[in-house]
Amino acid sequence: MSAMLERYQALIASGELRRDPQQRAAAEVLAGVQDQLEKNGNNHNGFLKRLIKKSEPVRGAYLWGGVGRGKSMLMDLFHETLEITAKRRVHFHAFMIEVHQRIREERKKELGDPIPPVAAALAAEIRCLAFDEMVVNNSADAMIMSRLFRALIVDQGVTVVTTSNRPPHDLYKDGLNREHFLPFIDLISSRLEIVELNGPTDYRLDRIGDMATWHTPIGPQATAQVREAFFRLTDFKPEDAANVPTGELDLGGNRKLFVPKSLKGVAVFSFKRLCAEARGASDYLAIARAYHTVIIVGIPIMGPDMRNEAARFVTLIDALYENRVKLFATAAAEPENLYPAGDGAFEFERTVSRLKEMQSDEYLALGHGEPG
Repeated sequence: MSAMLERYQALIASGELRRDPQQRAAAEVLAGVQDQLEKNGNNHNGFLKRLIKKSEPVRGAYLWGGVGRGKSMLMDLFHETLEITAKRRVHFHAFMIEVHQRIREERKKELGDPIPPVAAALAAEIRCLAFDEMVVNNSADAMIMSRLFRALIVDQGVTVVTTSNRPPHDLYKDGLNREHFLPFIDLISSRLEIVELNGPTDYRLDRIGDMATWHTPIGPQATAQVREAFFRLTDFKPEDAANVPTGELDLGGNRKLFVPKSLKGVAVFSFKRLCAEARGASDYLAIARAYHTVIIVGIPIMGPDMRNEAARFVTLIDALYENRVKLFATAAAEPENLYPAGDGAFEFERTVSRLKEMQSDEYLALGHGEPG
């Protein structure tokens, strides 16, 4: 039995994991990738590397499924127990930021197409590249990925293992110039084992347990609660809080939204960023589609002079609710006391109702984007 499967079995025996046939099948696929990589040995340089590249590269894997199904946990087990040195585990967003930087540096040399030398430089460092949460939210990444990953996988023989909330054919769905991205989908489908890890059980709900989602009043205690929820949902180590990745969400029309904290489908925003700035329904829909959980901090009590902010907040909550996004918040008051008077106060009552429902166990158990 491979080291990964041994570790997986140990977690089940200790009670840390439940028996799950789909999860076990996914673990077996990853263990197979691991075995093939280890048979080729640790040396990825020089003569041996050239010999290996003449043969078919080790086939990678693409694990996809809903939130909380154990994809990140399996990826961690795969990487930790993979006994080669030329490996790397990285969040997909952080990797693409690095790729853009490398491309900029290559372009400064004015030696032509920057993609092949970037791929070659990456391949010189790694034989296995493990990603978490592959997602494509902007046209710049979509344009680069098809060519870069073909160079990495086909030309350089790098094995790619990744997780995603979406099947390959839904990546960058309805995106600008998506036709240029289709070769990447074909590449994934032909070169990686596609493994569905989808089912009714959201294991991540166990991690937040009976934690409340709405925290009032605003203050250190409320902040600590949503901070704890973030770390539980993302598996990020609290002691490394200063290094939580940021994000940038493509809103269309050459507009971007900076996301102060963005990791594994969880985003953190301030109320001011979302509702005090001029935003429309399409902006909020982009957020709701990109993130399965949104944390909003600093929701104030809104008086009549904040009718614009209140209207935007209504639109925001509608988008989150309709896409079954989990909401955590720090607020100055309970939902029914957020906007007691002013234009649209009557309509705000529907938002209050939705905010109450979004705190229920039944709502939290729904999958992202799943009809109620």
